[in-house]
Amino acid sequence: MIIIPAIDLKEGKCVRLIQGHMDKVTVFSNDPAETAMRWEDRGAELIHIVDLDGSIAGSPKNREVIEKIVKSINVPIQLGGGIRDLTTINQYISIGVSRVIMGTIAIETPDLIKQACQLYPERILAGIDAKDGRVAIRGWTEVTEKRAVDAAKEIEGLGVAAFIFTDIKRDGMQTGPNIENTKKLAQSVTVPVIASGGVNTISDIEDLMKIEEYGVSGIIVGRAIYTNSLRLEDAIRLTRRL
Repeated sequence: MIIIPAIDLKEGKCVRLIQGHMDKVTVFSNDPAETAMRWEDRGAELIHIVDLDGSIAGSPKNREVIEKIVKSINVPIQLGGGIRDLTTINQYISIGVSRVIMGTIAIETPDLIKQACQLYPERILAGIDAKDGRVAIRGWTEVTEKRAVDAAKEIEGLGVAAFIFTDIKRDGMQTGPNIENTKKLAQSVTVPVIASGGVNTISDIEDLMKIEEYGVSGIIVGRAIYTNSLRLEDAIRLTRRL
């Protein structure tokens, strides 16, 4: 299992939101590249980046900052937010982004994600963001009637390398991850699932490790490592030891 620190970008800054609300924002750094270097120094093997502005606009809004981050670190980056066409995917891959996350498009235009998977095998991930078990799209501003598990089953056959499953109600809340729903989704598909949302302490990491056998391969950590309720190096050490 891999621990993946998150860097969320809003107006060029490193921020954290609460339940995805753009008006409930805390700025943690004016220099996201420096933040990425800090997480790399503490042992991160992969960094998760989200262009929050892009997720709302439907197109990249923090490209220069993302490129600066890519150039500043040696570990791979997985990136999501506003990636809704092949041109954008091509551009991000060309500047050194290792893996691209497709959320809204994975739900609305499955043929496009299939194309992307064929062009870039093992480099396309699907984001499944859920509120009360239903999939949310367009930067979490719209909640569909589609169940997260059903969406994952439909998408997995398109060739995605993994799913990132986020429980929106827990994101940024530090109330603990949704173990039950994460396990349920992982059991329903054959590709790996990366858990996101709610991690607060080392015990949350231990709880998620208990469902690794069902296909949960990674844990995204956000606000907890910024507020120091969880030390990134402790989480990494724990998952490497076991």
